[in-house]
Formats: sequence, structure tokens, C-alpha cells
Amino acid sequence: KLQFLYFIGVNKFIKMLRRTLLRNVPRPVFQKVEMGPADPILGLSVAYAEDTHPKKVNLGVGAYRDDAGKPYVLSCVREAEKRICGQMDHEYAGITGVPKFVKVAQELLFSNKCPALADARTCSSQTISGTGALRVAAQFLGKYFPGEKTIYMPSPTWGNHDPVFNESGLNVKPYTYYEPTSCGLDLDAMLKDLREIPDGSIILLHACAHNPTGVDPTPEQWHQIEAVVKEKNHYPFFDSAYQGFASGCPETDAYAIRYFVEKGHEMMVTQSFAKNLGLYGERIGAMHIVCSDKAEKANVESQLKILIRPMYSNPPIYGARLVHTIFEDAELRADWEKEVKVMADRIIGMRKALTAELLALGSTKDWSHIEKQIGMFCFTGLSKPQVERMKKEFHIYLTGNGRISMAGVTSGNVKHIAEAIHEVSQ
Repeated sequence: KLQFLYFIGVNKFIKMLRRTLLRNVPRPVFQKVEMGPADPILGLSVAYAEDTHPKKVNLGVGAYRDDAGKPYVLSCVREAEKRICGQMDHEYAGITGVPKFVKVAQELLFSNKCPALADARTCSSQTISGTGALRVAAQFLGKYFPGEKTIYMPSPTWGNHDPVFNESGLNVKPYTYYEPTSCGLDLDAMLKDLREIPDGSIILLHACAHNPTGVDPTPEQWHQIEAVVKEKNHYPFFDSAYQGFASGCPETDAYAIRYFVEKGHEMMVTQSFAKNLGLYGERIGAMHIVCSDKAEKANVESQLKILIRPMYSNPPIYGARLVHTIFEDAELRADWEKEVKVMADRIIGMRKALTAELLALGSTKDWSHIEKQIGMFCFTGLSKPQVERMKKEFHIYLTGNGRISMAGVTSGNVKHIAEAIHEVSQ
């Protein structure tokens, strides 16, 4: 009996000792976190950087390059930097940003004659570039949109749209946009889908230079789209990332947005200055909510500030000051208009050159869509296996859906790119 009691006592002591020791052993807090998938665009850049082939080409990254393949800083930006260097303080901006920036952003997008600005019913806020604008807008819709918390987006759309809206608590559903056979717009199917979507739904629209396809509606097609949106009482949400950079004309690229405002729509618009001013790393953008009247705008703005305050409190000031310095000065504004047209024209020129090279190689395929599409990106129509061959055999890096960044095409590599496309598409 004594031996049994002794055994029980020792056993209890061992268990207590084990519990004590285990409590004091540090455990990995995030041990169960799984490895996430690599970003497809950044993954391409890594593969490109590791490639040692002398004729390698990166057609994945959506950033402008000059004809030597180098990053390009606009001269108007350089001049603005000189003017504010040593002159600016480093105080906090307000929650909705630098007021002078917000004003020029509104006027660039809507025009200074816009009734929604004249009536003071447009609520605007500076944001952390276009992605930040989308996230703030998505959070606002998730909290305050009175209808179904679903946003309908064109298929395909920019790869970051889905996660931004999903992470903000919105459901994401597609509507037909791209027609793969013609590499163009499937307008009939798009209008059909917009009519079948429940009344009063949120509809995401690319203002210009649709990413990833480069396929934009014509003004007449925009009229048809607007009519259906109005008929169904949908809520338009424009994403404007390329104003001026697409056609070379800021007014042309803002046509759809201004037309919808003219037709009396309330709407949301997100805006980026990354592409059209080359301010990629400055993370400068804005979001706008066109309201029904001045009183509604005041209420919306008050809640927008409450939403932003715990998110990032207030936006950075440097990029905002560059932008308003350029757009408040007539000479710098004129310089920008010339330079953004130079960038757009180089892209358009490379589209023509690539098409011409393919024809010169004797390709019997119809490549006219390369010239018809617009903006930074081109949906080539290449399949995933063809894309893999482009990478493995020709050291040309592009996304798996066949999208290429036309900014990566130069007079020095266009022939090599055309030869590769011709070879894999035969």
C-alpha cells in the first residue's frame, strides 16, 4: 500500500513538473500560418532579375519606361521639386489631405465647369494612391451603401480589385466585358449582364485604358452603357488610373466620368497620379463621391473622416504638394500636358511598331487589336502555354493571361518581341 501511494505521489509530481516546464517553453505564435502565393507581377520581376540572358525583356510591370527602357521623371515634376525644396514644412495634412491638392484633383477629373463641383456636392479626399482610394471607397460602401453589398466588376479586371473589395467585406461578382475572339469589347453581352444584374447595384467601370485588356468603349458605346445604368438605377464606381496617359489628352480620358455626371448620376470615382505624373512611389491619389446635394455631401464627408482616422489618420504631403504645384501653375501645367502626350504617343508608336514587325515576319494572324487597344497594357491573345514558351525560349516575361506592358516595348527590343510572338503563335 505504501508503495502504491508512493507511486501515485511520484506520478503526480512528474505531471506537475511537465506542465510547469511546458508553460515556460516559448511556442511559435504564428506556427500555423501557411505560406501565401507569390504576387504574379512581382514574381515575374524576380524571375527577370535572375535571368542572365542578354536579350531578356520584362513586359510585366505596369510602370512607364522611356525608349531606352529606363524610368522617366517628368521635367515638370523636377521643376516642382526645385520650387518646394527648402520651402515646405512637414506638418500633418488634414484627414482628407492637402486642400490645394484636392481642388486640382477635382478639377482635372471633372473639369472646373462641372456642376457637381459648382454646387459643392462632391466630397473628395486625398488618398494613398489609387489602391488606397479603392480601399477607402470600398470600406465606405461596405458600411453605408443602402443596397446589396455586392460590387459587379468587368471580366477580366485589375488583379488587385478582387482582394481590395473582398477584404473590405463586399461580395464580388463579374459582368461580361472582353471578347477573346476579337480581343475587343463584347458590348452586347455587357449590356445584357448590366440589365440582368439586380436594380441599384454597384457597377465598377474603368474610366479609360482598361487594365488588363486595353479595351475601352467608344463615346457612343459609353452612351449605351450609361443609359442601361440609369435605367437600372445602378450606382457607378469609376476607377481612373490613367487620365492623360491613355490617349495623351486628359479631357478625352475623362469623357465617361464627365458624361455620367452630366447625365445626373451620383457616383464614386477613384483617381491615381502614379502613371500620368510618374509619381509611383509617392503614393498620391484621391477618391470622390458625387452626392445629391450639399447637405448630403457634408454628412458623407464627416463619416469619411471618421473612417479614415483609424486607418492611416492622414495622407503624406510631398506628392500632394508636387501635384498642386504643377497644376496651379499655367506653365508647368502646359509642360505636363506636353509630356503626358509624349508618354502616350510612345506607347501608341510601339503598338504600331509591334504590329508592323509581326506583319513583316509573315504572320497570318490578325494583330489589329494591338493598335486598337489603348493605354499601358495590351491583351495579346496568347495562351498560357504560349506565354510559358515566351519566357523559357525567348526570355520575355509577361503575365500568364497574355497581358504585356507596352511600356516595356522599345525600338531596341520590338523586333525580338515580335519574333517570339510569331514563333509561339504559329
